[in-house]
Amino acid sequence: MKAKSILKQTRHRTFDVPSRSWKFYQEWNNAIFLHWKVEPETVKSLLPDGIELDIANGKTWVSLVAFNMNHIGIRSLPRLPHISDFHEINIRLYIICNGKPSVYFLNMEGSKRSSCKVLKAMSKFPYQYSKMKRTDYSFESKSKDYKDSFYIEYRIQNEPVIKDDTDVWLTERYAVFQDYKSQIIEYDVHHVEWPMQAIIIKKLEIDYPKFNHIIHTKPDKVHYSKGVQVLTWDKRKFKP
Repeated sequence: MKAKSILKQTRHRTFDVPSRSWKFYQEWNNAIFLHWKVEPETVKSLLPDGIELDIANGKTWVSLVAFNMNHIGIRSLPRLPHISDFHEINIRLYIICNGKPSVYFLNMEGSKRSSCKVLKAMSKFPYQYSKMKRTDYSFESKSKDYKDSFYIEYRIQNEPVIKDDTDVWLTERYAVFQDYKSQIIEYDVHHVEWPMQAIIIKKLEIDYPKFNHIIHTKPDKVHYSKGVQVLTWDKRKFKP
């Protein structure tokens, strides 16, 4: 799908697409979403000043998303072969900043050292390297440095998910805010609405010592998506 076609599909967004030109292209493919409902007080301390926790019906959520990052590139330039095409896992909270329902990353892992190094320097996101392996029915990750580990066996179901309000709240987020030194960094993103399928979990093992109090082997919601093509705008910085 060309960028013009992606930009025409905006009815699923909760705020407008930026008027300035987008800068980066990437794809988030074969995504596994695991979601846990948590008490807001449990995670508020994990957010920096200037970023507000988003709450729905008195609760908030934390999610682990495991997917393939593909075809990273800068607009009008060739694809970046040294950092494209790797597996990624991120753990995220749901926030509001500058009036935008958004996400904040607690943790980001990539399967390629060069990708983690370059993207961390460029984006200021908290990327770290983990050894990962993926098959048609499993996704595995281990970090020697942080002692984090993740393993899932699954089966994808053909039928699409009929999304409820919580499904939409969890997945249709079009900005990322992250703290870096004394600043907040903002990225706007856009893609078509996530296509969702049901997924059956056969086996799930999670051990993230820093986050075991909020993520565990019994998620409250799970989704699978074949993926989306993503347009990203250049970062903006501001003081909280």
